[in-house]
Formats: sequence, C-alpha cells, structure tokens
Amino acid sequence: MTELRPPVTATGPAPGRPEPVPRPLGGQGGHGVPTVGAISPPGPLREFWIAFSANRGAVIGLWLVVFLLLVALFAPLIAPHPPFQTNSGAFLRPPAWQAGGSLQYLLGTDAIGRDILSRLIHGARLSLSIGLGVVLISVATGIVLGLIAGFARGIVEIAIMRLMDIILTLPSLLLAIVIVAILGPGLMNAMLAVAVVVLPHFVRITRASVIAEVGKDYVTAARISGASTLRLMFSEVLPNCAAPLIVQATLGVSTAILDAAALGFLGLGAQPPSPEWGTMLADAREFVLRAWWVVTFPGLAILVAVLAFNVMGDGLRDALDPKLKR
Repeated sequence: MTELRPPVTATGPAPGRPEPVPRPLGGQGGHGVPTVGAISPPGPLREFWIAFSANRGAVIGLWLVVFLLLVALFAPLIAPHPPFQTNSGAFLRPPAWQAGGSLQYLLGTDAIGRDILSRLIHGARLSLSIGLGVVLISVATGIVLGLIAGFARGIVEIAIMRLMDIILTLPSLLLAIVIVAILGPGLMNAMLAVAVVVLPHFVRITRASVIAEVGKDYVTAARISGASTLRLMFSEVLPNCAAPLIVQATLGVSTAILDAAALGFLGLGAQPPSPEWGTMLADAREFVLRAWWVVTFPGLAILVAVLAFNVMGDGLRDALDPKLKR
C-alpha cells in the first residue's frame, strides 16, 4: 500500500518577489529589544540652577536681592515722596497702622518730617551702590595681586601675602575707622576703606586658585605654544578661578553694606542728609525710646539686605564648588 502524506506548501517567496525583511519587535532596534531614547545630560547653566535651587534659603535670598535691586533701580518712581522733603506739620508721625498715623506716610516720619519709606527706598540705591562699588574695587585689585603672587612666587609672593595677612589680623571695622580718620570722613573715603578691608580675601582666593591651576596640562600646553605670561594669567588661568571669586564677591557685598552702614552710623561715612541706612540710624539715636519706627525700619533694611546676600552666597558656594555639591 502506498502511504498518503499531506502536501508540502512552499514557504519561500514567490518567484520574482524579494524576500520580506522581518520587522523588529518593540521599536526600531534589532533583536526584538525596544530602543530607549538617549537622555542628554543637562547643560552647565541648568546643572548650576538644579544645584542652586535645591537650597531654598538661597532661592529666597536671590529673590530678595532681585527685589532690592529693582527697588534701587526704580527708586524715583516708587518712592511716594522726595527723600529730602520735610513737613513741619508731621514731625515724628507714627506708621499708618498706629494711632496718629497717616496713609500719606506709611512707615511714619523722622524728626524733621521726612518720609521714612521714601528715604529707605532711596537708601537702598545708595547702600547697594556702595556694596557693589566696594566689591568691584576689591575684586579688580585682588585679582591682579593674586595673579602676580601666584605666578611670580618668591619674594614678590611673600611681600604681597604678608601684607594681606597683616590686614586680616586687624579688626575690620577698626581698620576701616583708622583709614577714614586718615583720609577724612565722606562716602568715597568710606568706600575705599571698606575695599581695603575686604581686599585680602580676594587676593588669597585668587592666589590659591592660580597655584592649583598653573601646573595643569592646559597651562603647560599654552606655555609651550608660546603664550605670554599675561595671556596665561588672564586668558587661561583666570577663567578657571571664577567660581570661588563669584561666591566671595556675593558675600563681600553684604560685608561692604554692613561696614559702610557702621561707618555712617559713626559719622565717618555718608554725611547727613544722605538717606544712607547707617546715617539714618545715626540721626535717629536720640528718638529710640519715643519713636521706635525711626530706628527699627532702617535697621531691618540693613538686616534684610545683609542676610539676603549671605544666604545667596552660601547657595552659590554649594552650587559652584564640586566638593560641596549634593
């Protein structure tokens, strides 16, 4: 008997047709494995903001600094009264929410009828200008001296750093008072005195950063290629020293504001009738017991400004220093 078998069907492609290519499973990758889109790492600015925003105090400090800068920038438009305008019928008027106060003077008036709110707003412009001006002077001078000390080494480095050490050993406010006493009272002399006080920090930071960078390969390569010393200083090394300088500059603004206010309070800084916050405190000393507002609000303004720059500086340090990044 003949065995019956089922017919065999051809599984190959029909004559004249190309063989179909099997489609991979789960995406465009082969072997049936789905492909996942590559996630690019965040850029430097985004990485910095992620690290900075992790510190809530630093973010609050940043917003306070931005607010103070906007107030200082638009002071003539925001202030309800001119800072030097007096009102003989409103001497030591209390704030608006207290008995005897008026909405015309929200934070009250001083001993000669000047609006405290308007003077605080204009004082923000003056105090922030002092802080930023002092830091600019100190940063520029400190970078130059730090670069010279880091590159020259030897007796030049010893002379510069010993001078900075002498300045650091003296109490900062006492040294500023001595400098202003020699130069004479005034706003510019006070700014110069405070700049000298905060200068050593920038010199030491720049020198330490230069010593850490000068032995690296990119500096050696630039030196072999014929780069001059000035180019090595300012084009190759200095950009890599920027992070600690930015942090110290932010902290230096708060120190400058506080020291300038102290000099103004002692009568060695900005002179009356300037609306500088320290000078406002000096003018209000004799009214502390019977008119609390003339002392409290300038003091709070100094406190808020100093704390804002300090906490923002701490956040910048945590975000820019790779050793402290979380």
